Amino acid sequence: MYKVREISAEEAHSVRHPVLRKGKPFDSAIFPEDSLKDTFHVGVVIDDVVAGTVTFIKNSNDNFKEKAQYQLRGMAVSEEYQRKGIGEVMVKKAETLMLERGGKFIWLNAREVAVLFYEKMGYEKYGKSFLVPGIGKHFVMIKKML
Repeated sequence: MYKVREISAEEAHSVRHPVLRKGKPFDSAIFPEDSLKDTFHVGVVIDDVVAGTVTFIKNSNDNFKEKAQYQLRGMAVSEEYQRKGIGEVMVKKAETLMLERGGKFIWLNAREVAVLFYEKMGYEKYGKSFLVPGIGKHFVMIKKML
């Protein structure tokens, strides 16, 4: 059984690093916005271990006119728990918490391998792909919340 709840930035880093920054310094998994008051982290906890994390940062992207924007960042699920629906449950919980905080619009930079996951959850590609040095091809994706 698992729990989906808000977690600390430090708990988020513990999953982010091995999944998203494997082989890189631990500090590369720490985002400057992690400790801002409007940033929150959601995790899936299994047997007292954080198995997945996603971070929502109140952050406007100048390409969009919508107010109350949040950036989805640092989505990661530990390898042994991938492809079990944990990511979807976690993102849905984070979207609900964002709505409760007044957020209405989500944007993110999705790795190419994650695009299908986000599309299944109602996100749409915006613009052309771009390269993040050392990480790979990404797409901006968006979702308007009602």
